[in-house]
Amino acid sequence: MAAATRHDTGDPPVIARPGLFHARMAGISGVVFAVLFAVGLVLLQQAPDLEASDAEYVAFYTSGSRNVLVALGLYVVPFAGIACLWHMIATRTLLQVLRPGSWSQIPHWLHLAAGVLFVAMLYSGTAAVGAVALLSQFSNVPAPAPDVARALSSVGYSMVFVYGVRAAGVYMITTTGLARLAGVLPRWLAAASYIVAAFLLVSVTFHPAILLVFPAWVLMMSVLLLVHRPIGETP
Repeated sequence: MAAATRHDTGDPPVIARPGLFHARMAGISGVVFAVLFAVGLVLLQQAPDLEASDAEYVAFYTSGSRNVLVALGLYVVPFAGIACLWHMIATRTLLQVLRPGSWSQIPHWLHLAAGVLFVAMLYSGTAAVGAVALLSQFSNVPAPAPDVARALSSVGYSMVFVYGVRAAGVYMITTTGLARLAGVLPRWLAAASYIVAAFLLVSVTFHPAILLVFPAWVLMMSVLLLVHRPIGETP
């Protein structure tokens, strides 16, 4: 039974609803993650992609103008990762409050592993993509050969697009299942989430737009948690 407290000012009792605080924290941190992720992605996308020519690589890393933006993106991404971890932990706590027995289920821990793995791949991949730009900004040594820069970008793309995107898909699947059982998600939204997660699992594209699918889903979930209060475990 929820506890009731009365302020000394004579205000009416405030009913503390289980999970409401965690829902707000998950919602706020999710919105922050989505915004920071999008900003970091836009900044890092200034770097040449895998299809760029050697001349484009040399021109980019010797001009220095857009290197600053890529280096700035490297400092934005860590805060996006922190917000993602905050969102994940707040979501896990909310689901466990609503369903105390969920901690003993495999999806509960797979949810944790997928979230941590996504952030790890995000950090490693963006560090590889932005490594040459960071070197150009904070060192006086000549820029590496285009083959070196392209190789680092390839490693970064693999970590984010191949491994990170799949970890995001698993996170979406486990979150959707746990949230559905906890009565947080309506059926139509759960079905849509499963479809989007499956798309991430089988995706083979390196187009930057694919990276916005996960933060867009997190944003949608966060708005839902902020607008609709959790109703508890379903029968």
